[in-house]
Amino acid sequence: MTTSDSDPKDQQSGDPQSWVDAEIQDSFDEELELEIDDGRLDREIAQITELKHKSEVDRRTYFRELFRLQAELVKLQDWVQHTGYKLVVLFEGRDAAGKGGVIKRITQRLNPRICRVVALPAPSDREKTQWYFQRYVPHLPAGGEMVLFDRSWYNRAGVERVMDFATEDQVQAFFHDVPEFERMLVRSGIKLVKYWFSITDQEQQLRFLMRIHDPMKQWKLSPMDLQSRVRWEKYTKVKEEMFDRTSIPEAPWYIVEGDDKKRARLNCISHLLGQVPYQEVPHEPVILPDRVFNPNYERKVLDDDLYVPQKY
Repeated sequence: MTTSDSDPKDQQSGDPQSWVDAEIQDSFDEELELEIDDGRLDREIAQITELKHKSEVDRRTYFRELFRLQAELVKLQDWVQHTGYKLVVLFEGRDAAGKGGVIKRITQRLNPRICRVVALPAPSDREKTQWYFQRYVPHLPAGGEMVLFDRSWYNRAGVERVMDFATEDQVQAFFHDVPEFERMLVRSGIKLVKYWFSITDQEQQLRFLMRIHDPMKQWKLSPMDLQSRVRWEKYTKVKEEMFDRTSIPEAPWYIVEGDDKKRARLNCISHLLGQVPYQEVPHEPVILPDRVFNPNYERKVLDDDLYVPQKY
């Protein structure tokens, strides 16, 4: 897929079709920038590891399907707003499993006033004294809203348990409480969808190596992430118990196989769309009104210092 098929002269000629083409290409470039970022260090990483692999989805198919699914997400958003539907989606998984990547693609074309992302930091000293679920409750949606949790209350069943940030009594209390907490959410009218992004040991190693060697991604690698490599098997054990004790009919877990990022994104978005009975909302035709011209209006000449320098 190219991003500059049209002649720049055509774009400046006033031809409406050329202008529309340029605008569409700008929109595609947003995703292309993310795609280029994903593969920036592939060559360097290939020199230090043999784990590198290519996606089974070719780029043209990936882009075509992604844009189609994102168009459906816009329809979903319109329906959620129109009907007052309340949607909560949890994204859990091992570090570097691809949660952030799929969240970016879901929200990329949506209205942040309707669809928002919640990624809470570690609890404060005050929050540690509260009811465990208390700090999550204010972020739940009102009617006509979608909320995506980039990690959620399942921190207690995962990282807090593995890293000994929670006592065994606290963990067992969580397992006792969370099914009823989620049933309460569902009874209140919230649709709750829970995704676990699963990757292999080798794939996580590759992604951690990329973060180590990429100055633009090193911020993603925390000391706890490094410890997650050491405690891989413990994470596996607690994850399996979490599925057994918290996958309930009202809010089951869905596992997204994440080694292939492109497939994971498409599969997750497609599945999410299938969880909501949305329909296309009819809209009144939008007509751009004519601009009002005042013959007595003179545009003020502004100081040059107010303008951003034209370096590019």
